[in-house]
Amino acid sequence: MALLAPLGRLVAHVFAYLFAPVKRLFDPPARALARIMPKGLYPRAMVIVIAPVVLLQSVIAYVFMERHWQTVTQRLSSSVSSEIAVLIDVYESYPQDKEGNVLGRIAEERLGMDVEILPDADLPPPGPRPFFSLLDNALSTELSQQVKRPFWLDTVGRSSLIEIRVKLGKDVMRILTRRNQAYASNSHIFLLWMIGTSLILLTIAVLFMRNQIRPILRLADAAEAFGKGREADFRPRGAREVRRAGNAFIEMKRRVERSMGERTMMLNGVSHDLRTILTRFKLSLALLERSPDLEAIEKDVDEMSRMLEAYLAFARGDAGEAAVETDIRALLEELKADAERQGHQTTLSVVGDPLVVIRPDAVRRLLTNLVSNAARFGDRIAIGATHDARYLIVMVDDDGPGIAPELREDVFKPFFRLDESRNVDGGGTGLGLAIARDIARAHGGDVILSDSPLGGLRATVRLPV
Repeated sequence: MALLAPLGRLVAHVFAYLFAPVKRLFDPPARALARIMPKGLYPRAMVIVIAPVVLLQSVIAYVFMERHWQTVTQRLSSSVSSEIAVLIDVYESYPQDKEGNVLGRIAEERLGMDVEILPDADLPPPGPRPFFSLLDNALSTELSQQVKRPFWLDTVGRSSLIEIRVKLGKDVMRILTRRNQAYASNSHIFLLWMIGTSLILLTIAVLFMRNQIRPILRLADAAEAFGKGREADFRPRGAREVRRAGNAFIEMKRRVERSMGERTMMLNGVSHDLRTILTRFKLSLALLERSPDLEAIEKDVDEMSRMLEAYLAFARGDAGEAAVETDIRALLEELKADAERQGHQTTLSVVGDPLVVIRPDAVRRLLTNLVSNAARFGDRIAIGATHDARYLIVMVDDDGPGIAPELREDVFKPFFRLDESRNVDGGGTGLGLAIARDIARAHGGDVILSDSPLGGLRATVRLPV
């Protein structure tokens, strides 16, 4: 048993070495096919359904054309050519019927052909060959083999008749025969039946596949709405496996909401108890005589209260707020007015529809943190918003000292504070950017830091809408 594992690895290496050239050979076509293949589930499912049907019908049509249609046409053309050869032999064997009256009567009554002798005539010049020349090729080949005389053939001029002229010395024998005597003309019925039934089956397959894909799309929409912090009316439907996935999503959603609710209840209880104790401290301090030591203790109590509120706000994450249609321009104008009241030169630009579906209080807090951060370390602030069909993008620029690129992800960690390059919360708890990113990700988006055109830091908020 101890030798089986090394032996298995040896065999795997040998097969990998032997089939490596084959893999390299098929890699480029496979990558090219992957690039042109559709990316959606519905079109891929349709390819899976349609491709075998088209391939099967193509094979059937080719076999039918090759084995049946061409063979039958060749045999009919051979029969017509044999009859024409017999008529020529009869005409040449009985010179007393020089005008071919008897020959024409026999051909019409027995063979269904119209035969006429054209004295002192020549063959017409060759006419245009039809695009689909199966009949021309088969009949020309048979006439060359059996008649062995100069001939002229027209399968285009009259739709239901074929005209054949054969040179007999100075005379020309003209033969008119029905097309179906030399050509399998009813084969189109088989093709029409084949195409018609294929279209009916493909239509049924498309309708059935659409009904199977729709529950998956609804599940994806519900998951996307839940990721954006919105309520989604979703009920599992469709096939058994899709229903199972839908029920698993609902159960996961319930667990997440229950966990968030329990966390909120616990934090509310903790905040109530701690605030009660802080209130007792403040009342006790208010009853004491004023002194420098008392003022320092009051300052510490106020600092503790502020830190407690920041911690609870970060842990709570503004849960429970419903997403509603909000005027982002009005919200940003309020932030701009606040920054200007603090003495900062602020500009605002909004591109696109200002109405977006967001959780307004949470987004207001997110943007307030970013604008306050820019106002704390810069003199000029530029706020820009772009709303397109998929995203709301808000950019906050300042002309402050900025943040080193290697530290731009670290500042989003809770309680992380910069000492030299930039103190993010200005002596606070180090939760401003952490809360901002937490709110953005609760909406299904993110916050990214980069260099600003003003020379400082750019905070970009990207929210799907």
